Amino acid sequence: MNTPLLEVDNLRVTFPTPRGDIDVVRSVSFTLGRERLGIVGESGSGKSMTGRSILKLIRAPGTVSADRLAFDGIDLLAQSEKQMRAIRGARISMVMQDPKFSLNPVMTIGEQIAEALLTHQRLPRREVGQRVKAMLESVRIDDPERVAKLYPHEVSGGMGQRVMIAMMLIPEPDLLIADEPTSALDVSVQAQVLDIIDELVKRKGMGLIFISHDLNLVSSYCDRILVMNTGRVVEECEAGELRNATHPYTRGLLAAIPRLDETRDELPVLDRSAWANS
Repeated sequence: MNTPLLEVDNLRVTFPTPRGDIDVVRSVSFTLGRERLGIVGESGSGKSMTGRSILKLIRAPGTVSADRLAFDGIDLLAQSEKQMRAIRGARISMVMQDPKFSLNPVMTIGEQIAEALLTHQRLPRREVGQRVKAMLESVRIDDPERVAKLYPHEVSGGMGQRVMIAMMLIPEPDLLIADEPTSALDVSVQAQVLDIIDELVKRKGMGLIFISHDLNLVSSYCDRILVMNTGRVVEECEAGELRNATHPYTRGLLAAIPRLDETRDELPVLDRSAWANS
């Protein structure tokens, strides 16, 4: 049997408070191959913290612990910060929610994508330029030579997110963590961006962790789904079986999704007492 690309066993993320330590991620366990895994749940359910902990981006006073947190056989918890810098970007990349807060406002698009590549490889300037142009083309940006010379404030939100995807994928990582990659985009642009991610992930044979609160999107673009609530995984299922989920929390999320043929006078409210003690 092939070793999973990512192994997470009993992951915990803890922050101190005046009332004692609080676990924002509690005993989360899963494995990931070269497949597309969706993590869904409400805001505050621990989705993003789970993604950030894989890259060891939880800073003090937060702490991360696990029985096992391994990427391609590498014990991530045992890696120093210097060793993690060699893994971040080169082997595991993360696309954040809003490009306006992720792109450097004083560097051109081309410079930032090139920096993501040169951080991990030494290449001739001409080859770097060719790789940047090819990467911009792969995320469906017309006239890449012109766009490479622009600054972040000169591009739209949708194009900015495509630039972020290009930055994260140009080092050709093995795992991409996409944290709400379309939440800041118009609905008309969301599908385009997700199609780009899906196409690149499939073509390069990568693993994908797609973090979102949108159950319909995740079920459309992923192979498996983890449903999180209050820091825990409450249900795991195949994406195509999401509508048959059995946990009360998942059923409540599904029931709250409005439909095009909506006939209900009001959407149902989650009855948290149904699983509060489970």
